[in-house]
Parts: sequence; C-alpha cells; structure tokens
Amino acid sequence: MKFADLDLTKTYTYADYFQWKFEERVELIKGKIFKMSPAPNRFHQELSGYIHSKLYVFLSDKPCKVYSAPFDVRIPRSSRNDKNIITVLQPDICVICDLSKLDKRGCIGAPDIVVEILSPGNNAKELVKKHQVYEEAGVKEYWVVSPQDQWLRAYTLEEGKFLESAFFVPGDIFTSSVLTGFSISLTELFRDIDPGDV
Repeated sequence: MKFADLDLTKTYTYADYFQWKFEERVELIKGKIFKMSPAPNRFHQELSGYIHSKLYVFLSDKPCKVYSAPFDVRIPRSSRNDKNIITVLQPDICVICDLSKLDKRGCIGAPDIVVEILSPGNNAKELVKKHQVYEEAGVKEYWVVSPQDQWLRAYTLEEGKFLESAFFVPGDIFTSSVLTGFSISLTELFRDIDPGDV
C-alpha cells in the first residue's frame, strides 16, 4: 500500500497504522491522518539533540526515560486494544516516568513531558489538535520550541487544563515544574542558531 492509496476522509486506528509500510511518516490524531514534515532540518535536529542530551543526563539516576522521534505515543480511549486506539503521535521528545506505559512499540498513555520543535511545515490545525490531545490525555508538561523565533513556551497541566507560560527567550532560564531541578538556558539552547537560516 502507498500513502496515495489511503482515503484521508476515513477514520483509522493503530491497527491500521501498524500495518502501513510506506515511506511517508504520519501521525493519527483522533483517527485522522496528518502527514509529518519531511526530514527535519539540521537546526531542528540540533535543538532536539541538545534538549534530549540535557534530559538524558538529568534523568540518568531517576526512574524516568527520555525518547526522541521516531517513537510512537499511543493515546488509548476506553481500551488499550490496537483497534480502539485512534491517536498515535511522534513527539520530537518525550519523558515517561511511569515505566509501565512502555512496551516494545513505544508508549501507551500520556508521557509526563512532551516536547515539540516547530518546523516551517507545521500547520496551525495540527498544532491546535496536538495541544488538545496532550491536554485531554493528561500530559503534565508540554514544551513548544520555535527555532525561527527563538522561544520556548511551556504548558503545565493544572486541574485538567493547560496553563501557558510566558515566552522564554535567550537570556532566560526555563525551569520545569514537573522535573524538579531541571532547567535550560535559552541562550545556550539557541547559541548556534541564526533565525535567518532556519
């Protein structure tokens, strides 16, 4: 099967997704297919590598794991059965502290932290839907990073709703409210990124 053979008006499940072998990377959001951007540019990869390495070192003596895309995060509804899962995302980075959510195919359930690094190919509809899915699923902290505009914004779950932070920009230090003691210097994060090149 090729990507072009799919009916984009249909609702799909993880059971369908798991069978697809085409080259294009896709995500399922509430059963609808969202084609992911082509391979991320090097600035996206540098930011992802920096954040992942900081998290990996920080978590080395803690009962949490950090993963980078491609890594499937399946958000179950009433059942963990593949045929009942209609949302499968590949966040750029995720942190999981409840290790019972991990299996050989990725994560089933909400990660504690999700990081999405914006690419020029991201569209507003996709971003709004992901925000809703992460909030509804119970992701404790959702970080959005913009290489183009050089900011980080965090959404922290409080009583089932995301509260948004201010924009963190070079000169600021971002501190996670979920991982006590973890912080990132925005100056260091964007040190080698020229917004004009992104």
